Amino acid sequence: MIAPFLVPYSSYFMANTDSARKRSRQAEKQRRHNASLRSTLRSAIKDVTKAIAGGDKAGAKLALSQSSSIVDRIADKKIIHKNKASRHKSRLSAAVKAMA
Repeated sequence: MIAPFLVPYSSYFMANTDSARKRSRQAEKQRRHNASLRSTLRSAIKDVTKAIAGGDKAGAKLALSQSSSIVDRIADKKIIHKNKASRHKSRLSAAVKAMA
């Protein structure tokens, strides 16, 4: 028996019809794309937190403005919920403001 995490995602289930096979391919492609966007989101948030930890207020403000744009873009694509996006932006903004 092969461990589930070693098996590619698309081979968990066997599609029986042509349309189901196509849908399975589309779902796998979309899953990879969404994972990439989620990674971009996490990186943007980390950039701001690193600037805050480094004590660079100007750099943190710049990173915040760039990451806010990325967070909004990903929320618009419904990769994350709009409230989660707002929460991230609010907390990062408060952390940058508290650096004064």
